[in-house]
Formats: sequence, structure tokens, C-alpha cells
Amino acid sequence: MNKNDIIFDIETKKSFQEVGGFGNMEKLGISVLGAYFYADEKYKAFEECELPEFEKIIRELAHKKHGRVIGFNIDHFDLPVLQPYISWSLKELPSLDLMNDVESSAGFRISLDNLSQNTLNAQKSAGGMQAIQWYKEGKIEEIKKYCLKDVELTRNLYEHGARSGEVYFFSKDAMNKVPLSVSWGRKFDEQRTQNQLSIF
Repeated sequence: MNKNDIIFDIETKKSFQEVGGFGNMEKLGISVLGAYFYADEKYKAFEECELPEFEKIIRELAHKKHGRVIGFNIDHFDLPVLQPYISWSLKELPSLDLMNDVESSAGFRISLDNLSQNTLNAQKSAGGMQAIQWYKEGKIEEIKKYCLKDVELTRNLYEHGARSGEVYFFSKDAMNKVPLSVSWGRKFDEQRTQNQLSIF
């Protein structure tokens, strides 16, 4: 694992139904952002008012390009929702979306819960809609616990796939647990090594 990598996940204040659909992600708002930092091996939850602190951290990452942010479906959800809180384009930020590798290998999208249950024997503690309800009820600590649990699942899934080159999901067609080849860790390391060699 790269010591500069950051795994993150967000929970929103509103649902897609409340903001008029998928085309209005910038209106969802963030209640909590959870992250795991390989640099100090710690988890941390950021409330909306604390997001400038997270921006400083990822700005450093974008500038040095020695690490990346990692998440599950971040290209199509987390990063677009986070963008309104960031004063520069997140397209500059090195990232890895585990969903992209999963979808490329399987030919379709698979949920984090499915992959976690069948790869890690662990499951999500709640769902996104529950987190939105908690926000409306002012239960921020409950959202933090749930969000950091998702970060933990994403981290463990990423590390498992990086080590073994595969993860598992339950296939309705096979009615059984099925292995799925992934290569996210090696792809990044090989590309970084090639970039370093090209300097000399």
C-alpha cells in the first residue's frame, strides 16, 4: 500500500429525489466525510464545517502526486458531490475507483455490500437513506460510525484485491459465490514504476 493513499466515503444531507435527480449532485450536500489515512494508519470523520481541512490534505496529494484517493463508486458519486466544497478541480486529484475495476471485470456493477459479504464476511451497518434520515434527526455521531464502517469495508476490499488479485461476489445466475479478477493495486504500482523509470 502507498503510505500517501487516502480511502474515503461521503454521506449526503439530501436524497436524489429531494434535489431533482442524478443531474443535481452538487445540491446533495455532505453531512459527513469519512477517511482512512495510510500515512498514520488512522480513521477520521469530517463534518461539513470541517471539509476545508480535508481540502488542504488532498491539495497536497494532488500537488505531489505521490498517492491517490481511493473509494467505491467515487468517480460517479463521491467526487462530484465533494466538488462544490473544493476550490479547484478534483480532476487534478489522482484517484482509484474500485467500482471501475469491478465493472470492467464483471461486465456489470456490483454493490459494496455484496462484495464485502462474500469477500470479507462483513457487511454494511446501514444504508445511505438511513444516513440521510439520521442527518434530519441530528444524529451526526451515528452517521460518522456508519460512514467510517464503509471506509473500513472499502479499505479491506481494496487490500484483499491488491494482495490476491481477486474479490468475490454472490451471482444470482450461478446462485453461488463467484471469484472476480481485479488488479487495481498492481496497475497503479506498475504505472508509477514506469513513470519513475522514464525520468532516468
